[in-house]
Amino acid sequence: MLALRSSHSPCYGMDRRGFLRVGAAGVVGTTLPGLAATANDSPTSREGFGRAKSVLIVMLSGGPSQLDMLDPKPEAPEEVRGEFSPIPTTIPGVNVCEHLPKLAQQTDRWSLVRTLAHREHNHLLATHVALTGRPTPLPRGGSDLDRVETRNDFPNFAAALDFVRPRTDGIPTGVSLPNYMIEGPLTWPGQHAGFLGPKHDPWQIQGDPNDKDFRMQALAMRDGMSPARLQSRRQLLDELNHGRSAMPGVETDSLRDQQQIAFNLLTSGKMTQAFEISLESDETRDRYGRNKFGQSLLMSRRMIEAGVPIVQATMGIVQTWDTHTDNWGKLKNTLLPWLDQGLAALTDDLTASGLMDQTLVIVMGEFGRTPKVSTLPGQTLPGRDHWAHAYSGMFAGAGVRGGQVVGQTDAQAAYPVTRSWSPADICSTVFNSLGVDPEVRINDLLDRPHHLLNGTVISPLYTGRAT
Repeated sequence: MLALRSSHSPCYGMDRRGFLRVGAAGVVGTTLPGLAATANDSPTSREGFGRAKSVLIVMLSGGPSQLDMLDPKPEAPEEVRGEFSPIPTTIPGVNVCEHLPKLAQQTDRWSLVRTLAHREHNHLLATHVALTGRPTPLPRGGSDLDRVETRNDFPNFAAALDFVRPRTDGIPTGVSLPNYMIEGPLTWPGQHAGFLGPKHDPWQIQGDPNDKDFRMQALAMRDGMSPARLQSRRQLLDELNHGRSAMPGVETDSLRDQQQIAFNLLTSGKMTQAFEISLESDETRDRYGRNKFGQSLLMSRRMIEAGVPIVQATMGIVQTWDTHTDNWGKLKNTLLPWLDQGLAALTDDLTASGLMDQTLVIVMGEFGRTPKVSTLPGQTLPGRDHWAHAYSGMFAGAGVRGGQVVGQTDAQAAYPVTRSWSPADICSTVFNSLGVDPEVRINDLLDRPHHLLNGTVISPLYTGRAT
């Protein structure tokens, strides 16, 4: 089904700590002295400005290990280097994990960024940071561990873009799939429009595109409902809403917004067809992998083809990549092969169709994993814990130079030894790529202005020159 979500979480007031954190300039990724941004850094990049019509964020929820994927350290001590062997890539002298063979042959398309960094080691706080580029406001009287999504949150990329560039053509500004990140009583912040309100929430797909019974029935009008009848009912609804607006104490704006979204959705044949993944050939679906990972990437490609500006594919359910136990078993048996196959098919198709030139693809988690291997009490299979001081990501398309590595970490992939890049910088890179004016500001619930581009564009992605 398709869920047009609005938050039912309580809207907490802000304490002084939350006020200061939301008002901060951004999430600074610098972790070592001397690596801070300089006064000459620009929030824009001529090379990448406006090159993208769409951005695809492949979110590896839980935090993938940099050491066991994109930044192997085979010379490190045994308790650090892990169980996998490195393999060469198309970039001379650069290796990746042995369980990413397709990526190793496609690194000419990718920039591997090995010095992403920030300060949050908690999943919920780090997810908000990763998807908004901003510190996470905390609830009054609560702790970091209590933090779930609220309407005090900063809007995520898709929501902010929808506020800056609202659409009325039935094509949503943002689509997230295949599931909302919820675990028990916890709902991950950074997934919706926050203080901008539910009108700007991204569309949320709830369902497994690999399920043979997967259908976007919410997009279909029932039998006997023609566009003309739908329009007639809309006019009647408008009259009823007009009557309600005169009633004191009745809030209708939010309801009208949701009704408008629903009408646009139902009358957009282009989106209806985009959700019909069954239209793809068996051969194509097999190339992506007959699993939730692969089919979510295939669905993402269809969203991009339909003209959706920002698509977020969460690869797996929440915290799938949170490998405290059985790190190497989970990675080699499912996670890495599925990701490797799906990304290869995706970039093949985007390249063949020419869409790669106008689509920025980002693969990242909310943080990485600890260099040192550990075994949790009561467990027998070792793993790695949370680590935000240095982690890796991948960037491709829309003017990004492939075949390069941006940044270098120390001998244990624990800290950057060259300049680090923060989620705030990723935020600026995304909006710069989409051609958003760097001076655009949005106001929070306290009417304080915030620059939408709150970091520095990761210019080496485009120039190939280290900074």
